[in-house]
Amino acid sequence: MNKLNPEKLTVQWRNEVTVTEPIIGRRYTLTHSDETGELFLTIGKKYAYEKITEMRDEVLAEWRHLNGKLYLFVFVYVGNYGPEQTAIRNTIFRRELPLALEAIMYGDKEFFYVYPTLQQSPIYIHFDSPLEAYHTVEVWGMVKNYM
Repeated sequence: MNKLNPEKLTVQWRNEVTVTEPIIGRRYTLTHSDETGELFLTIGKKYAYEKITEMRDEVLAEWRHLNGKLYLFVFVYVGNYGPEQTAIRNTIFRRELPLALEAIMYGDKEFFYVYPTLQQSPIYIHFDSPLEAYHTVEVWGMVKNYM
């Protein structure tokens, strides 16, 4: 796993969010540049769909609640690009997700300072694919594991 280089992370805040608000409805769009290794995190009430490319290698995340408990729900599109390419995409997502999660936590670190109990929240990753072998939802630890 690569470690986050904060100098290569650019964070953009949308007007409708602050360091403290909202919790529910707070959405993260993480994209990157293969050429420079830079990461781009947008924090807003809506996903930054305009930053998503044909590659569909973005990481989307949002805060949700179930039975009064908060959790971070993360979405990645593995897709169906044929058996070999889909397997490669799945492998790459799994390898790079710890870095992506670290970038999200680092980019919104003031939020976690204000709400330290959110560090105990579980992270659910939805790997989306029409192929059953790659379509799954998994628990990937807690927020604090990526801080």
